Amino acid sequence: MNQIDLNNQVAVITGGAQGIGFAIARRLIASGAKVSLWDMNADLLNAAKAELGAAASSVTVNVANYDQVAAAVAETEKALGRIDILVHSAGIAGKNAPLDEYELDEWRRVIEIDLNGAFYVNRAVLPGMKARNYGRIVNIASIAGKEGNPNAAAYAAAKAGVIGMTKAVGKECAKYDIAINAITPATAKTRILDELKPEFIDYMLSRIPRGRFLEVDEAANMVAWLVSKENSFTTASVFDLSGGRATY
Repeated sequence: MNQIDLNNQVAVITGGAQGIGFAIARRLIASGAKVSLWDMNADLLNAAKAELGAAASSVTVNVANYDQVAAAVAETEKALGRIDILVHSAGIAGKNAPLDEYELDEWRRVIEIDLNGAFYVNRAVLPGMKARNYGRIVNIASIAGKEGNPNAAAYAAAKAGVIGMTKAVGKECAKYDIAINAITPATAKTRILDELKPEFIDYMLSRIPRGRFLEVDEAANMVAWLVSKENSFTTASVFDLSGGRATY
């Protein structure tokens, strides 16, 4: 493992109790950071915190509720002093259906969690970063946000929105020592697959030239550099983790 210096850094990881978020938390702690895990599942949070040890704390929060997000920022800053790093990983896949059959409430649910949730968390964390003239943000989007997946239009639309938001806010904050980037992973073997039909999972695997799904530690390794002080120039950019799927 490459040594990346995150000593004395405080990181918030949404969706940090499982999957890619948990792998990122483990990697950032190994690099010296203190980590606050944000998730809406209190039981998973407690298990994750116990596994990660003393460098991890947690806040139970629904990222689709801005009041809860703002309260989580205040609680984290009170407990840990500040937030240097945000990795926004929380999200859902949503149901699979053609657009003309997609349930209206399900569309709204996916957009509220996957897109509006990203907006809420970035909005709440940025004022402190601006005041300190330092921050690193990585928003986890998806290759679906660049290329789309049939029968998953809500998810693709939400993740495309996360990419566009990241590019916009990265430019807004370029005058500060704040780097804001996104990653676009292909499918990883995480619990998000539980929401999807087997034939849809097979379709996504067939699109990856590597011939396998992303390992969560591979995502964590890329994120560790993006949130380090060494990443002092690149911002408003998108980094692929698609196993060769991305065509642009």
